[in-house]
Amino acid sequence: MKKNNVVDFDQAEKNARKRDFDLEKLQYALDHSGVPLENVESALELLSKATGKDVYIGTKRSRQSKVRFAQFLQNNWEYLRQKGYFTSEEKVFLTDIQPRIGINSNAIVDDINKRSPLPLTQRELAKVLGTSETKISRVVNSLIKKGVLAKAESGVEGNNVKAYAIFINPNIIISGEKEKPNETLVAMFKKTLRMPILKDLPEKLF
Repeated sequence: MKKNNVVDFDQAEKNARKRDFDLEKLQYALDHSGVPLENVESALELLSKATGKDVYIGTKRSRQSKVRFAQFLQNNWEYLRQKGYFTSEEKVFLTDIQPRIGINSNAIVDDINKRSPLPLTQRELAKVLGTSETKISRVVNSLIKKGVLAKAESGVEGNNVKAYAIFINPNIIISGEKEKPNETLVAMFKKTLRMPILKDLPEKLF
């Protein structure tokens, strides 16, 4: 009479876990130039005891991490293009201001490489882009109405002239973290997602 095979599920699970753990250690060694995980953990533990502080592994920031960038959300841009949302001069304006979009603030600024860049007024922006104040005023006001730009006052300067900054909707172009947009930007542009056309953007960051 043939004996029934009895499967020890507990042992099978233990074997599977050990196999996964061994694979994880192997992958770690491959990713860290062949240094075993146990050696790294021992070194960190020794350093923690010696310094009295928690020690962790960090990596030096690469030169590329300092690169400034502004990104069009491609699917949103294509959606708006197909809808005919922008005029030709608005498209040119949005393309031309990319080098002036401050990292994380998404404000149009004088120099993105400065530690504390200053927001550009419409007059200054016209000078930077080599066009007329009238044209910049027309485009900016139009894009504000369309929910693509926002203008925020930043206090009072000399002669009671109010200073302001111009921001761009991060759901169109963003300079900074897409996973966690600036909270001020979110508050500023949240309501635009209820506007016709913009409410149906294929990708929304908030």
